[in-house]
Amino acid sequence: MKAPHQQIRFSLSISAKLFLHYYQGHAQAVIVQAEDGRRVQIPAHNLRQFVTQDGVFGRFEMVLDENNKMASIRKIG
Repeated sequence: MKAPHQQIRFSLSISAKLFLHYYQGHAQAVIVQAEDGRRVQIPAHNLRQFVTQDGVFGRFEMVLDENNKMASIRKIG
């Protein structure tokens, strides 16, 4: 029996200037603290779709598969 998919919720507030380091490849991952207290590492390229001219801001939900790999990520607020 497969384990249920985990949902991890977190908030981000990264300015455009700071995210440029990720975009240029100087940093590969963003480490966030989830709402449940876990620290989660997210590959920066998974956040590019959410970048605006101001940066990356908002509340997000990431779904992990049965191997604890990211299955999806979406902005929820």
